[in-house]
Amino acid sequence: MTAAPTDPDLLYVGTYTDNIHLVRMDRRSGELTQVGSANAGSNPSFLTIHPNRRVLYAVNEREKDGGVSAFAIDKATGALTKLTEQPSQGGAPCYVSVDRTGRVALIANYLGGNVGLLPIEPNGALAPAHMVQHTGKGPNTDRQEGPHAHCIIPDPTNRFALAADLGADRVFVYRLDLDGKALQHVGEAEMRPGAGPRHLAFHPTLPLVFVANELDSTVATLRFNSGDGTLAPQSTISTLPPAWTGTNYPADIHVAANGRTLYVSNRGHNSIAVFSVTPAGALALEQVISTEGDWPRNFALTDRWLLVANQRSDSIVVFGRDPEAGRLTPTRQRIALPSPVCLRFA
Repeated sequence: MTAAPTDPDLLYVGTYTDNIHLVRMDRRSGELTQVGSANAGSNPSFLTIHPNRRVLYAVNEREKDGGVSAFAIDKATGALTKLTEQPSQGGAPCYVSVDRTGRVALIANYLGGNVGLLPIEPNGALAPAHMVQHTGKGPNTDRQEGPHAHCIIPDPTNRFALAADLGADRVFVYRLDLDGKALQHVGEAEMRPGAGPRHLAFHPTLPLVFVANELDSTVATLRFNSGDGTLAPQSTISTLPPAWTGTNYPADIHVAANGRTLYVSNRGHNSIAVFSVTPAGALALEQVISTEGDWPRNFALTDRWLLVANQRSDSIVVFGRDPEAGRLTPTRQRIALPSPVCLRFA
């Protein structure tokens, strides 16, 4: 294995197996090559990387005894060495992020319906979590019988953390107390009943946060006040072509670095929805393209490429990306890996 963590061509792949895979990408051709793997315990599904690029964090998505693990990244090879694992203090942890200063990790437990903050030690290891329990439910009796926290991320100012809860139909806002190592509830935004908010993405320059709603196949736009942490719903748009009917569950959402394009993965329709973003933040559906696989989960963006993890067809597929217009074009580049669900460039 020759890739180094400072090399942006190294990709870490979270899976529903016992391994995190390391893949090298050729940025000229889009070709993917597996260069290693690390045993990470059961279901290291969702990954994030510390701002210093020296530590990787993974949830261990177990229903009864969920955990979150820290791995040192070898400078020479990108290989992973486990530092520590902490209990997630809730069932089925499904999301982990790190605040912008690298002092704390944030986790969401789907079955536990709670979110937590874990202090990060100087070597990158994790200390025990401070937890906050969500409450609430929605009209979908199968999926919204109680809270199901699905995502938690810091805002661009690093003063707040926003958490999407699929079961409660809410986006919760917490003050991020880095000194007290705690989350302090500030408020929340109610989504459309039955929407099922799953993942969040901030616009890089506008005071907007976009919400991928899993249960009604929409993207909601919320205006975020970084002064007091309040959220104001603005608009909602479908992630599907107008004529299509069927079962679909959006998963991941990302905004291009230039702020002009937003992408959402559709599980069921098995596609990536491509939205243009106006200078005022309005969305328009420009393209819906097949992921050439089954059940697309997380995906990764670069200036020229979009890589998508197709969980059920055991594949990562590469698309060319127009840096200006944002549209995607198929390539012949793909790699077979078991049950891939999360992609993170080093």
